[in-house]
Amino acid sequence: MINLQDRSPKILVIGDLMIDHYLWGSCDRISPEAPVQVVNVTSESLTLGGAGNVIKNLNTLGAKVDVISVIGDCETSKKLVELLKEVKLDTKYLIKEKGRITSRKSRIISDQQQVVRYDLESTNEISNKSQSNIINNFNNIINNYDVILLSDYGKGVLTKTLTQSLINIAKKEDKKILVDPKGLDFSKYKGAYLLTPNKKEASEATDINITSNDSLNLVIKKLKEQLDLTVSLITLSEQGIAVFDEELRIHPTFAKEVFDVTGAGDTVLASLGFALSFNNDIDEAIKFANLASGVVVGKIGSASASIAEIVDYERSLNQVNGQNCIKNWQEILPIVSYIRNLDKKIIFTNGCFDILHVGHIKYLEKAKEFGDILILGLNSDSSVKKLKGKNRPINSQNDRAHILASLHVVDYVVIFNEDTPLELIKLIRPDVLVKGSDYKGKEVAGQEIANELKFIKFIDGKSTTKTIKRIKSS
Repeated sequence: MINLQDRSPKILVIGDLMIDHYLWGSCDRISPEAPVQVVNVTSESLTLGGAGNVIKNLNTLGAKVDVISVIGDCETSKKLVELLKEVKLDTKYLIKEKGRITSRKSRIISDQQQVVRYDLESTNEISNKSQSNIINNFNNIINNYDVILLSDYGKGVLTKTLTQSLINIAKKEDKKILVDPKGLDFSKYKGAYLLTPNKKEASEATDINITSNDSLNLVIKKLKEQLDLTVSLITLSEQGIAVFDEELRIHPTFAKEVFDVTGAGDTVLASLGFALSFNNDIDEAIKFANLASGVVVGKIGSASASIAEIVDYERSLNQVNGQNCIKNWQEILPIVSYIRNLDKKIIFTNGCFDILHVGHIKYLEKAKEFGDILILGLNSDSSVKKLKGKNRPINSQNDRAHILASLHVVDYVVIFNEDTPLELIKLIRPDVLVKGSDYKGKEVAGQEIANELKFIKFIDGKSTTKTIKRIKSS
């Protein structure tokens, strides 16, 4: 999980606002008039789309968001304003153009599958007057925000002149400006911090077909050099996200099941902006965006992911990749905070776990029964030496951490250097503190912090010390 400071970042979104309209139903027959499905519509829903979906994603993550855009004077525009107010968004930076039709994308969903989509909209460029108003507003408020996001759906708001003006102003004020691009000509985005094109968009913009890592490297470098980007990035669908600053790296996707990719690009833009607003590095931001996208594509329609959902989703992936649940002290704090938001009980135990044996496994399985999330404090190598002697540990802290993290009963592993885990317990404040039964009647570090103290009896004859003796004797 990314480093989340105890604050809500302020993020400004500029781009094409629209409404996503859904007609939900089922189909059990074909029309006698034409070879098409007859969908029996049972419900209808309206939600923010386009740049509005970026806003929705940011709101769900907990950011404070403002929006600059141009809307029409139609019924869709009125409904759009209502939807923005429903998520407590200030609409004072919306500019109204007479005769303009705000985009509405209508989708018919039959048995959880999209059957058809039809659009009603204006796609002509906004007027020079509207562009001037946007630039004036942007100049006045830019320093109120941590990050600026441009969501371009090609509906006429982000003209080339306007986009270049916004990027130049942001660069002068040392503000990161991230862009979800549209169209074949990416020169309008020159100077941005990064773009988020998918593989097809990047290929078309550079006229180079991406068929291998070599061609990917060529395209991603070309975009960075030609567009003067700080970071060059390409989303690769089920393969993840590629990034290039000084070298090419590919971060794999975390999606387990894909039900609907609608709005997935909005989630990537929003989650990258959210992570970067806390000054996380680009690799950490991409990992976070991959997790958020993994949550979103497992839902139907233009969806968003909360921090709590992302934390829970990341935890579920730990069963596949143990490395994901090894956390440092800075990383575990926001995770604990959001686990509490899920109303789940946190268990804490600690130990050296030098040579893992069945006694350890039974102990950890029993500990997990006392709650929902098991966090294991692991003595570092230096800590083990102080407790066990100069010839210990047998296995390094990194090896021990990875083995423990791979166990299905362990949710997170945190290494500590002290003789006792008292400071770590103060940080985590677990609901349940678990120790071996040999601690009964003794002072247990952190027992006054946890709500409950539980003891577990060890299996006779099973210990690391005895295992080492048997190895030596053989």
